Amino acid sequence: MSKLTSKVALVIGAGSGIGRAIADLYQTEGATVALADLNEKACTKTVRGDSSSYSVDVTSSDSVQALVAAVIKRYGRIDILVNSAGILNECPFLEMTPETFDNMLTVNLRGIFLTCRYVAPHMVERKAGRIINIASQLALKGGVGMAHYTAAKAGVIGLTRTMALELAPHNVLPNVIAPGPIMTPMLGDVSDDWVKEKEAALPLGRFGTVAEIAPTAVMLAASPDGDLYLGQTLGPNSGDVM
Repeated sequence: MSKLTSKVALVIGAGSGIGRAIADLYQTEGATVALADLNEKACTKTVRGDSSSYSVDVTSSDSVQALVAAVIKRYGRIDILVNSAGILNECPFLEMTPETFDNMLTVNLRGIFLTCRYVAPHMVERKAGRIINIASQLALKGGVGMAHYTAAKAGVIGLTRTMALELAPHNVLPNVIAPGPIMTPMLGDVSDDWVKEKEAALPLGRFGTVAEIAPTAVMLAASPDGDLYLGQTLGPNSGDVM
């Protein structure tokens, strides 16, 4: 278990869910991980060895810049960036306010733009880096009550593809993981009916777990495993999108 030995990874949204699972598995695979979350305390139980935890508000440019500076000051570099911070809530399109829409895009899209914008120059300077952005299969198919969420996640895919075109000459490889429904704390913000209907519609017949998503993030970050993946959207999604 040493696919990421000597690598330094920054995992945003590492306090819970998919982000926590990725940070945990990265450490098992030998990486030193900077775990960042709005709730830093939630990261501390996952920290092992020389890894460390940080507080970050992805909606704040100053907060993101301060985080990146602190991680580089401590470790000297960032080899891998994982963006897993996000929010999820349900709202019919005809009832959606501009404020609800804007808040979703601010966290789930602008937040990823900010972290990539401030980490990528350091990767370009070193001529090496992997960026892994977490989107959703709903970005590819839409979802009732999820117009704001699907718009943000579709934006993540578009942003990542354009970053891939611009950063590839510098050996920086951005990609997307677009999971299907996963059992995470975020599901507490949607209705039980939505969950039941979604689960029943999945060809595999069940939601995934965070432990089933994290290995894809290891593959994309490792070499030679992820060396040819660029601007791709990988879909561990229980067959929801084929």
